[in-house]
Amino acid sequence: MAKKADEVKVKQNKKAQATQNEESVVSSIENKLVALYSKQKIDAQIDKIKVIRGELPLEVQDLEDEIAGLETRVEKFQNEIEEIDKDIKDKQNQIKESNDLIKKYEEQQMNVRNNREYDSIAKELEYQNLEIQLAEKRIKEAEEKKKAKNEQVEKAKSELDERKKDLEEKQKELNEIVSETEKEEKEMNEKSRKLDKEIEDRLLNAYNRIRENARNGLAVVKIERDACGGCFSKIPPQHQLDIKTHKKIIVCEFCGRILVDDDIAEKAEKNLEKK
Repeated sequence: MAKKADEVKVKQNKKAQATQNEESVVSSIENKLVALYSKQKIDAQIDKIKVIRGELPLEVQDLEDEIAGLETRVEKFQNEIEEIDKDIKDKQNQIKESNDLIKKYEEQQMNVRNNREYDSIAKELEYQNLEIQLAEKRIKEAEEKKKAKNEQVEKAKSELDERKKDLEEKQKELNEIVSETEKEEKEMNEKSRKLDKEIEDRLLNAYNRIRENARNGLAVVKIERDACGGCFSKIPPQHQLDIKTHKKIIVCEFCGRILVDDDIAEKAEKNLEKK
């Protein structure tokens, strides 16, 4: 009789232990889900702040890139103009050298002793005159090229001034929005980082991966009208029951988002109020 009583007691203890273990598992899963949903709520608020800024940060970046490109273009044109000026100067020096030679040959021509010397000097004079004509032609072409480059520089500088004004306005607008939301965003980011410490790395990595792939940034969603709060696909009754028992983390079989029930959502709201 005593032996039977002992067996009953052992069974009761095992049952109590099993119940306790199950409750411990449920509690652990609940804590994970609450932390995940709390983080989702915080991150969603941060996303809203970023939406308020809209496309301004990208517009500012695009303008900065365009300004950098225009500055490079202006610098390139100016370097090309310097090269043209150097070429013009070289041709002018060439003309001066040719004129000096012509003067020298004309003096020699006055003292020639025969026709052969005269013809030789005449050829040199003709060559130097041709060199002068060619150099003058090259100078004229270079000056036309320089004129076109200067026009390009002025056009680029004008466009650069306009873009700098646009950037100043966009930057001012962005700074105003940032100043209005900076404090709130800082607080939200701090809360999000604190919640990271409450979530194991495996789950946190999964959460971040789902958020990156989700168009609306939602990785953890409630069941709403028997459907996933992210993709709105219907959730089978058995899955809904499993979600409500909090015995394991369940994801939507259509979109892969982590699913929670109203109970977890309420606990997450209370959790956030304490933070």
